[in-house]
Amino acid sequence: MAILVTGGAGYIGSHTVVELLSQGEEVVVVDNLSTGHRSAVATDAKFYEGDIRDRAFLDRVFGENDIEAVIHFAASSLVGESVKQPLAYYDNNLFGTHSLVGAMERFGVRRIVFSSTAATYGEPEQVPIEESAPTHPESPYGETKLAMENMFRWCDRAYGLKFVSLRYFNACGAHPDGLIGEDHKPESHLIPIILQVPLGQREFIGMFGDDYPTDDGTCVRDYIHVMDLANAHWLALQYLRAGHPSDVFNLGNGTGFSVKQVVELARGVTDHPIPAAVSPRRAGDPAVLIASSDKAKRVLGWKPIYNDLATIIGTAWNWHKRHPDGYAD
Repeated sequence: MAILVTGGAGYIGSHTVVELLSQGEEVVVVDNLSTGHRSAVATDAKFYEGDIRDRAFLDRVFGENDIEAVIHFAASSLVGESVKQPLAYYDNNLFGTHSLVGAMERFGVRRIVFSSTAATYGEPEQVPIEESAPTHPESPYGETKLAMENMFRWCDRAYGLKFVSLRYFNACGAHPDGLIGEDHKPESHLIPIILQVPLGQREFIGMFGDDYPTDDGTCVRDYIHVMDLANAHWLALQYLRAGHPSDVFNLGNGTGFSVKQVVELARGVTDHPIPAAVSPRRAGDPAVLIASSDKAKRVLGWKPIYNDLATIIGTAWNWHKRHPDGYAD
């Protein structure tokens, strides 16, 4: 039986496909390639190009494959963009998930691992953030992800759909072999944007605000390596296979780094001065997001191995040096 990975040509999805294959899983990938890359998909995975909002397309994928479970990444994921284009996010994220779950129900598939986000919490009342913390999203991106989680809860009650929602913090890094990595057009994530400076693709790094209530005034985030995230998705699949109830888990390293600290670490990794300048705040950005991942470690048996940010940046730098133009290389 196969695992269907939606959005499997994207950044985290493609790394999860590699992890699943390494664990001996049969993998089917669907992606509309609006932001993903066909060459990021491992050749051992079966690939379909199409949109999960297309019922006929999904019926073909489910009809042609013996799907056991779904790992769901397909979604729009830019906080700032979601504030400017909320309807597009409700269409792609919420309606896309509605369409996917409908296909699962038609074909009797009852397990899904969901790529959620720390953006469901909004500005936290305390850190580190536990799964029981209040959820007050500050962007349509976070709001739609939370609505998708609630959809799964109601479908669990109505149809017996079992889900694991993984609320991860800032994904970063690249596969250690340097063959796949992060490539967004335009790039929106901090570490690859920083690395564009030593690559000669920008003159300086712009930091969105230096007046947040943090030690140095810049936003603080919890950075987690993409392969540690990928492993957590496989462990969540094992959890569901064992018959456990639906649940939500945070994924992070439990340590916060400010934007200025990340820039300084990147200077050390790349041996480049990386000039920096302050830009206005970006809409929808909480000041501090740090995870408590104790529950995932205790219940799923998750053991992240990349717990040093300089090492994580090093894997990203290895990818970007070898692929300065991303998958266009």
